[in-house]
Amino acid sequence: MRYFMVVARFGSIRRASEELRIAASAIDRQILNGEAALGVPLFERLPSGLRLTPAGECLLAEGRNWTRGMERVRQQIADLQGLRRGHVTVAMISALACGPMPRLFRALRQSHPGITIRANILDNRDIAAAITAGKADYGLMLDPPMMRDLVVVGSSPVSLGFVTLPGHPLAARQGARISQCANYALVMPEAPLALRHELDVLLAGLDMPISVAASADNIQMLRSLVAEGLGAGILSSLDVMEEVRAGTLCFTPITDRRLSPMMLALVTNRTRPASFAGRLVMGEMTRCFFERT
Repeated sequence: MRYFMVVARFGSIRRASEELRIAASAIDRQILNGEAALGVPLFERLPSGLRLTPAGECLLAEGRNWTRGMERVRQQIADLQGLRRGHVTVAMISALACGPMPRLFRALRQSHPGITIRANILDNRDIAAAITAGKADYGLMLDPPMMRDLVVVGSSPVSLGFVTLPGHPLAARQGARISQCANYALVMPEAPLALRHELDVLLAGLDMPISVAASADNIQMLRSLVAEGLGAGILSSLDVMEEVRAGTLCFTPITDRRLSPMMLALVTNRTRPASFAGRLVMGEMTRCFFERT
């Protein structure tokens, strides 16, 4: 299986031989033995290299599941031996790429140097699929969908609001309605950002024109445009928590009653047993985002 997966990755027995430091003839013999045992070809032999057949695609998917399963077994054995080692993959929205999450990872690294963490920054709509497919152990996302194997570990509301420079008129308000933005230039989020859907609900009931100075489908770009003074941005409280904390930007919640708060949720796959490392990371994320002191 290991030889097969490397050949599938490179599409070449010669390159797989170099990667594995195993004779090409030995790798080719194992592939031929596998095809004979299964009764189907796993690769198409082309002048440009090897290409997976439909049967090969099925075996590659199973091989990836096998690899993940073996990693879980190793982690469980390490737990039993008290080694307290492991690897955890966390998928998250880009708004969490700075601030509490990096600080949380640093603290975990200091307290448990045997644990490694991989952060995958994904579009919100892709995180649930990554969790159910086993590509990530945990996910931090907005408004998770109802899926059979997806379970919500913790959740908390996230506000939508105006993001401005400190001297902007909206910055002095405790809250503002969407109709009160008509006199100001706006920096607008675009799809596929999750908050665009919430914003469309508000704009659909607005009977006055708005002035759009700029728009973007990237949170960092929206923050930068607001910081450059192009206008008042519309973002979530998560998107600017570090800037608000530093005093470089201000956040004014939108108070329209039609607006339903988004939910930040920590999700995982209900069918996958949690390792020691996974339980530890999950607990720290729960305390960071969902426990009120």
